[in-house]
Amino acid sequence: MTARTEARAASAVPVTAASVPADPLYDRVARRSARAVIAGYSTSFGWACRLLAEPVRTHVRDVYALVRVADELVDGPAAGDPRTGAQLDALEAETLDAVATGRSTNLVVHAFALTARECGIGSDLIRPFFASMRTDLSVTSHDENTLADYVYGSAEVVGLMCLRVFVAAPDAADRADYDDLAPGARRLGAAFQKVNFLRDLGADEDLRGRTYLPGTGGRLDAARRDQILDDIDADLAVAATAVARLPRSSRRAVGAAHGLFAALSRRLRRVPPGRLRRTRVRVPAAGKAWILVRALVLGGRS
Repeated sequence: MTARTEARAASAVPVTAASVPADPLYDRVARRSARAVIAGYSTSFGWACRLLAEPVRTHVRDVYALVRVADELVDGPAAGDPRTGAQLDALEAETLDAVATGRSTNLVVHAFALTARECGIGSDLIRPFFASMRTDLSVTSHDENTLADYVYGSAEVVGLMCLRVFVAAPDAADRADYDDLAPGARRLGAAFQKVNFLRDLGADEDLRGRTYLPGTGGRLDAARRDQILDDIDADLAVAATAVARLPRSSRRAVGAAHGLFAALSRRLRRVPPGRLRRTRVRVPAAGKAWILVRALVLGGRS
């Protein structure tokens, strides 16, 4: 049984009434902490997130703050510490407990739990995410099968967490169906992850000792680069149909993120393979501004 099959079979953590008294002040502080994490780590995510309407914006920040903390454990300066695995296990256990009980002394975990309980994010998505993070501590090279499981847990389930938020929005009542939109959310998450594999090729292989993309370890050529990008573009094409059907509260932001990664894909195709190991491809500020304007115009249409 693969990790993806196990994840689908897992039962979600029940989203029930809190077993601890509500504490609005503590909740606000926790969510401010999540917002600070996002602001400190990602400028591109920050500007796209501002296009989300509330309460969707706060919920998405809550999700990504936990993702960022887990990612820092496996990719940060202390990643090689032998205690990291135990710390990741403890973070997962605390997250699952907080979703079940409604409370955590870890502010980022508490913020995530608030969103998970409000929007229906359960263990069926939480467990495979942490399983992929744990993989980074032990697996240094992937084949096609292990990569598929890794991308599902590290990226596709994050897209599904966000989709849970989007379809729980006040304006989603008659527009969005989770099961209908889930394939597009998964493909968008996968595209984001695979683009970043190419952008971080040198850092992953030379600094972290990891080869994510089969056939790229020290010998990426133009044909293999284009094969990967063709796969990414196919993911983005499927995702685009789902983006158009999202509620207005999330459509513009997700459209902007889709546009950004489509632009990154086009730019990656023009970069010689040898340079990908030395250069992290970015979209210039003017290009980001154009993507933002286009998302505002097209995403506002019902």
